[in-house]
Amino acid sequence: MDVKERIREKAKELFFRYGFKSVTMDEIASQLGISKKTLYQYYGDKDMFVDEVMEGEMECMRADYHEMKAAAENAIDECLRDLESMEAVMNTMNPIVVFDLEKFYPKTFAKFKQHKNTFWLEEIRSNIERGRSEELYRTDFDIDIISRFRIDAAFIMFNQEMFPYPKYNLMQVSKEIYLHFLNGIVSAKGKKILDKYIAKRNK
Repeated sequence: MDVKERIREKAKELFFRYGFKSVTMDEIASQLGISKKTLYQYYGDKDMFVDEVMEGEMECMRADYHEMKAAAENAIDECLRDLESMEAVMNTMNPIVVFDLEKFYPKTFAKFKQHKNTFWLEEIRSNIERGRSEELYRTDFDIDIISRFRIDAAFIMFNQEMFPYPKYNLMQVSKEIYLHFLNGIVSAKGKKILDKYIAKRNK
């Protein structure tokens, strides 16, 4: 790992744990044991730093999802693997991260929003089409409408007015919403497979 990558990984760890706003360049430099001057040689300002961290994170999301999708047995397995991946991320993420990004780093948030409304939306549509071809999902709903509903539902857990932290556990909210969605779109055949997977994962 080169110096710039090491800096970015440490910054990501701190940003996701404490939020983008509260972590200063001084704190990042201190955690890495380098001077702030050295930090600025790689990242001109904090806005650039946040942008690169999120660009790297979105790239990793795309690569990880494609790998997971290829390994999934079927559309339902793909969703449950995605849920497990989301829960792993949320173990290290402060719910304030998305709020900070939207309020204090609007240009980077716009990129993240585009990522959500292009890559993630297309993957949801693709999953539904896969599930239908495997006869695991119902065919009596509009794919576009339900895909858009799903993408917004996936981020509602970050709404601090609706699910204030720490009263609500981010992982629990995510799991409840995801499983509610899946139970709503599966066919009779898919319901049996979904229940089987859930029982296996709960052992």
